[in-house]
Amino acid sequence: MKILVCVKRVVDYNVKVRVKADGTGVELANVKMSMNPFDEIAVEEALRLKEKGAAAEIVVVSAGPAQAQETIRTALAMGADRGILVKAEGRLEPLAVAKLLKGVVEAEKPDLVILGKQAIDDDCNQTGQMLAGLLGSAQGTFASKVEVADGALNVTREVDGGLQTVGLTLPAIVTTDLRLNEPRYASLPNIMKAKKKPLEEKDASEFGVDLTPRLEVVKVAEPKARQAGVKVGSVDELVSALKGAGLV
Repeated sequence: MKILVCVKRVVDYNVKVRVKADGTGVELANVKMSMNPFDEIAVEEALRLKEKGAAAEIVVVSAGPAQAQETIRTALAMGADRGILVKAEGRLEPLAVAKLLKGVVEAEKPDLVILGKQAIDDDCNQTGQMLAGLLGSAQGTFASKVEVADGALNVTREVDGGLQTVGLTLPAIVTTDLRLNEPRYASLPNIMKAKKKPLEEKDASEFGVDLTPRLEVVKVAEPKARQAGVKVGSVDELVSALKGAGLV
């Protein structure tokens, strides 16, 4: 089985995001960037499937600026075999990314595509579903467990009412949830080896996809600061305070 893993370069989750002074977006200059945490889980799951003998090759793909090479190299250091960077500048919306990934999937013909359920920068949670729709493939979203069985997949999904297990025929798309696994750290020797692993660059124009954003960002602003709480001496005071605030 051949697995394609999609990763995204985002502001590191440990960094406090700062809004630009003009309110047009968040500050990215001189900010630490890293792989989207949900995509790290996707890479880890692909590696575990390979270690179980269920997969023969893991290809990592990312769409974005040239700096996204670093994100792909991180996945290669974790254990992936080779990488593909689709170079594209500017803001990429989920539909554009899904169309680019569709082109990569059609060229690579993987049996399984794994990606994070959402990115921590835009929180859209759309790319995996859109990709499955464009390809007409089976999909298992919000996966908390993935098992290979007789050339198919059993995916346990986290849903509002608990857990749901679905059987998927290959080729399929799987999006990962937080509880699927704990990603490994790349060792120093593997980081050095990753520099020599093949990383192919493609230009987004090769896929004939219109990358023009369909949404306009009107304004980006900091959330309002939380107000301090108020101590009350009794239940009656609490009820009175809630009524005064119009909450009951």
